[in-house]
Amino acid sequence: MSEQLTNPLGLVSPVVGEVAPDFTLVNQFGEDVSLSGLRGHPVVVVFFPFAFSGICTGELCEIRDNISLFAGLDAKVLAVSVDSKFALRAWADQQGYDFDLLADFWPHGEVARQYGVFDEASGMAVRGTFILDEEGVVRYAVVNPRGQARDFEAYREALGALTV
Repeated sequence: MSEQLTNPLGLVSPVVGEVAPDFTLVNQFGEDVSLSGLRGHPVVVVFFPFAFSGICTGELCEIRDNISLFAGLDAKVLAVSVDSKFALRAWADQQGYDFDLLADFWPHGEVARQYGVFDEASGMAVRGTFILDEEGVVRYAVVNPRGQARDFEAYREALGALTV
């Protein structure tokens, strides 16, 4: 049994060695995306607070600008926030994101709660990253404190470990 990861919110998130909770959310085009439907591919689940915010834009632009890192491993990127699909579509169009932005809009933050990254006080997801192997097992998990951007180098290392 894996040791539980208590994050900065004091909530329990999925940990390395556990199968990630399955979910189905709509992307920025209104299409259903199911985590279980992506089995056979590594998946990077990136929770972020809000579209159009400064740190979130910087983080997702870093993914966009380094998408070859993910594509080279046939890894799928799922960026999840509590925004509506309409806000996510406008943001994706503005920034040129060609990976799935998923709306955890209603029930508000339900998937973020499953992953222990929903901040009840502010009504948003915090920055949580979960890298899953081809079987849906968590191989990397981190939840950052509010206002702290993710370390992109950690993505490189975690994805590199999947190929070993």
